[in-house]
Amino acid sequence: MIIVAKVGTSSITDEYGEISATAVAKFCREVVTLRQAGHRVVMVTSGAIAAGLPALGLDAGRPRDAVTLQAVSAVGQSRLMRVYDVALAEGGLIGGQVLLAPLDFMVRSQYLHARSTLTRLLELGVVPVVNENDAIADDEIRFGDNDRLAALVAHLVSADMLVLLTDQPGLLTADPRFDSAASLIEEIVEVDQTLEAAAGGAGSDRGSGGMVSKLAAAKIAAWSGVRAVIAQADRADVLTEAVAGTPGVGTVVVPRGGRLPARKLWIAFAVGSSGTVYVDDGARRALTERGVSLLPAGVTGVKGGFAALEAVEIADPDGQVFAKGLCKLDAAGLREVAGMQTADLPEGIAHEVVHRDDLVVLP
Repeated sequence: MIIVAKVGTSSITDEYGEISATAVAKFCREVVTLRQAGHRVVMVTSGAIAAGLPALGLDAGRPRDAVTLQAVSAVGQSRLMRVYDVALAEGGLIGGQVLLAPLDFMVRSQYLHARSTLTRLLELGVVPVVNENDAIADDEIRFGDNDRLAALVAHLVSADMLVLLTDQPGLLTADPRFDSAASLIEEIVEVDQTLEAAAGGAGSDRGSGGMVSKLAAAKIAAWSGVRAVIAQADRADVLTEAVAGTPGVGTVVVPRGGRLPARKLWIAFAVGSSGTVYVDDGARRALTERGVSLLPAGVTGVKGGFAALEAVEIADPDGQVFAKGLCKLDAAGLREVAGMQTADLPEGIAHEVVHRDDLVVLP
């Protein structure tokens, strides 16, 4: 099996917010065990900022401005890898650092390069250690947290399983800080709004994610045909038990039957919507049943002030969002041509509002 295992900052830092070599070593020992069982493993890790803060003499609290975060990450990334290199070497493994950015999934050539690199590392027996390239990431185009990155990497390498390690035993029925009766949800067949509401917000001030982002990542994995498990990082043998399907190891999210291409996964789950395009019933049927592009003739309304090539939600006459895509026109331009037949469009105006390659029909 190919397994992508992701660990968050809160799970590999100590009470002072600094990288815990003990926690990293525990994670790496479990990867060694999986490798000895014949599995190939990709590690996705957060923690560059936590590793950089003490080196710069800064407080352990997470900085807020993007430029400082990028600078701290640049300092911390090599220090973080040093901890991983030592821990993996103790198990006889070699780690290989791979820093990815969103465009590596959006641009076809970069996607293929990233896939080739990761595939070759696995063939060579190397354990890829993946993180977002925070030092040069565009603040407007970034993953936002490594949970989504891990899910996209699972798609990239055609993984069999994604394990998201956190400081909770999995998704619970309620917040255990306020409800002592909260219990583990052991299996999820379909991620819905009720479950997303139960996931709550960010888990700690040292990380960028939380249970809600892990559930979103598991949803991405499910759409990739990848089984996902959300489990507690400090649980003994957690990776081995997740792979073995041990009952109660965490929350299992069952994969869907189909598999979306990486670009459509990114559009559906990783890019925020900048507006809404309303369409008539005919356009809805064409998009959902025939998989065609959205044309101006089917547009009945526009909400928001989005620019060209930004993501928009697509809603039916009742306001129900059923698709998402990258709009070729800006909001003002689309309002001018909404409802027009293709033959009546002004010269130079794109014939498609959203091309079918940039459109995802949502469940």
